[in-house]
Amino acid sequence: MASVRYVAIGDSFTEGVGDELPDGTVRGWADLAAQGWADAAGEPIEYANLAIRGKLVEPIVDQQLEPALALKPTHLSFNGGGNDMLRPRTGIERIVDVFDHVVRRCDEEGVQLIVLSGANPSAGLPLGRIVQARGDRLSHAVEDRLASRPDVITAYNWFDRELAGGEFWSVDRLHMNARGHHRVAARVISSIGLTPPTDWWHLREIPEIERLKGTAYYREHVAPWVRRRLTGTSSGDNRQAKFGGGWVELTPAG
Repeated sequence: MASVRYVAIGDSFTEGVGDELPDGTVRGWADLAAQGWADAAGEPIEYANLAIRGKLVEPIVDQQLEPALALKPTHLSFNGGGNDMLRPRTGIERIVDVFDHVVRRCDEEGVQLIVLSGANPSAGLPLGRIVQARGDRLSHAVEDRLASRPDVITAYNWFDRELAGGEFWSVDRLHMNARGHHRVAARVISSIGLTPPTDWWHLREIPEIERLKGTAYYREHVAPWVRRRLTGTSSGDNRQAKFGGGWVELTPAG
């Protein structure tokens, strides 16, 4: 059995949406960090990822936390609240209370917790200033709540001003592209005390893609989101976690 058993829970940020591979599957920072962890440590690790896109923070914890802990991990990463922030009546204190629950359960199970804040997409979004303000409040609240817990590993991304730049984001402006996911993965690997590949912080520039503007952007990305809100559906409905069936062993590359 590998000495590190790492499981990730969360929403599209942790699932890896925006970092699509040629076969149409998504990769993302958690997959990258898991492989980078094995490479930097020079030994195999076991990895699972239960994250599903579109989930609010409470369903993430209700549906993913206990199955993740049942795998008996050594490390668990958690991020949530990004989808909650897009709702107009989101209660920041309620979200932070959910973070407290995750901390408590990891304490009870003897699991090392890794807490992430998401990257800041507000510069490219409609009503971006409102999203920015909510994200600032949530990020500060989580950081304040965890300030007395130096044993919790943290990888905070919201206030990374470079990561907020458009070159790190996919065409939908809400999810990071491969450059963004590599930068977050580098931060996670650094936070656990290992050294990521240097170029992950500033991955080579991805060939420019035509970005949707004006009515095309609203038609392709905003309108479907509004329809889901009106119908009470989610982009994650009926989706299964990509690595939710148990551990996958990752061996050091090379």
